[in-house]
Amino acid sequence: MTAGRFSVFAKQERMTDIKRPADCQTKADIRTAIDALDQDLLKLFAQRQGYVRRMAELKQHPDEAFDHDRIETMVAALKHRAEDLGLEADQAEQVWRVLIDWNVAYEKRTIAARLAKK
Repeated sequence: MTAGRFSVFAKQERMTDIKRPADCQTKADIRTAIDALDQDLLKLFAQRQGYVRRMAELKQHPDEAFDHDRIETMVAALKHRAEDLGLEADQAEQVWRVLIDWNVAYEKRTIAARLAKK
């Protein structure tokens, strides 16, 4: 690991011993695995939010929060990566667009509040 970088799961390892989908024999097996994955997703979203907070600190004006070209490029790349991973591209796009919309709104609010204090 290089200086200034850290593992996404540095503080806590990824969930332990979840079954592969094909190895799940009961609904309980599947629910247990999904619950573990959901916990990992929450950790990742929380970590991602830290970067969004930092971005809001660095941006100087609320209009900087929305970058259409960046968003469209990012969504297109995510859709392709989702397909490569066996996830429906439309599902990935919908999830990320909600996430992006929330992040843009958060950045706008945060930047506007900071500017209002000046």
